[in-house]
Amino acid sequence: MSANPATEPAPTPHDRPDRPGRPDGTRRSRKPGASRVRRSPGLLVAGLLPLAAAGATALVVRSDITDPPFQRLDDRWLDWMGGPHDGPYLAAATALNWFGGPVGAVLPLSLLFLLLFRRRWASAGFLLAAYLGGNMLVIQGLKHLVDRPRPADPLVRVDHGSFPSGHAATAALLVVVAGALLVPATRRRAWWYGGAMFTLAMMWSRTWLHAHWLTDTVAGAVAGAGAGLLTWWLFQPALARESVRSHDRRGAAAGADPGAAAVPDGG
Repeated sequence: MSANPATEPAPTPHDRPDRPGRPDGTRRSRKPGASRVRRSPGLLVAGLLPLAAAGATALVVRSDITDPPFQRLDDRWLDWMGGPHDGPYLAAATALNWFGGPVGAVLPLSLLFLLLFRRRWASAGFLLAAYLGGNMLVIQGLKHLVDRPRPADPLVRVDHGSFPSGHAATAALLVVVAGALLVPATRRRAWWYGGAMFTLAMMWSRTWLHAHWLTDTVAGAVAGAGAGLLTWWLFQPALARESVRSHDRRGAAAGADPGAAAVPDGG
């Protein structure tokens, strides 16, 4: 005669069968890094605010592309960027011009190949999304929306649309992407300071070469940084999971070979 299920005592946790998944019946332990990583609201705000500022400025410029409200400031700054255009300033501006052009694409492409070689798929996706999205969607989108005339007689070859500066945007975008992927969190403050100085130097070079107005470079740097930060926010959980897996692989390799040196991961 079988026992009445209604009168049987409820099974205790020790009586419950083990969860399937392991041959010995033991339960899988959840790693601290395997828990769900939430996106940072601060990172989202840091990405949206610069993009909103760049978009608002674009609408102001578009309302009068030949004489926006801040044209006097742009004219005065361009006067300060007058000649003579030679010597070490020319060398610095020329180098920055090449870096922001097609030659500068070598750096993100090299980083992409390195990430793919190391099987860091999330990092590679982040780099592609930030670089292509920031340049093709944000910067080129604003250029076609505004189509502001450039200053007269630029010293380098330029394309259409002065607003915003693609060189300044690319500089700021690469600073954010490299900081997220290559620089440890404990050293990022120094990296941001150095990256800000590099972006300011790029902004100076574009106005010194008469390729952009001052407000073009400000909007470009703001838009590039915002695009990079917003993409970082979108990829934040995937990057965190990838960092945990990379750390586990290095730990396993170090356990198998105590003499192996671990390569630090900036993720």
